[in-house]
This record gives sequence, C-alpha cells and structure tokens, in this order.
Amino acid sequence: MMKIQNQESKDKLMQRLRRIEGQVRGVQSMLDEERDCREILQQLAAIHSAVQGASRFFLQDYATACLVEMDEESPYPGKAEMRGKREKFVLDMITLLDKAP
Repeated sequence: MMKIQNQESKDKLMQRLRRIEGQVRGVQSMLDEERDCREILQQLAAIHSAVQGASRFFLQDYATACLVEMDEESPYPGKAEMRGKREKFVLDMITLLDKAP
C-alpha cells in the first residue's frame, strides 16, 4: 500500500484541492445569483483544468515514490525482473491517467 510520504507534496496537493473546493463553491454562488451561463461554464472549465493539474501532480509524485521503492527493493542481479515491474508500473499509470477526468 502506497501513501504520500513527502510532506511538502502532500501540502501542495492539499492547497490545490482547497483552491478547487473554493472554485466549486464559487460556481454554486453563481448559480444562486443566476449569473450568465457562459460565466458559469468558464468557471466549470477552470475547475476541470485544476482537477486535471492536481491529478497529474499526484500521479507524478506517486510514480516517483514507486520507482524509488522499486530501486530499494531489488538488488541489481534481477534486472530483467525489475524491468518487467517497471513496464507494468508504467502501463498501470497510463491506465489510471486514461481514467482521469
């Protein structure tokens, strides 16, 4: 089970998520105020972009941590096995990225 261990990365991700939360609340207010649909759509597009950025940031941190862990796990005699693990890892990351909004 992998967890975010780098506190700086965790803090940056939390900051991004709080900003996204504020944007969502802003759109809720815009709806209550019956603002123009184009303005609302623009804000929704900004939220979508922010979520994608947060997902990429998280994925990058996760991938880096996993690769470091793989290096620590295996001594060099099993290079072929390590290569297979890395290839599987990359395929898993691509699959996750494809599922991201």
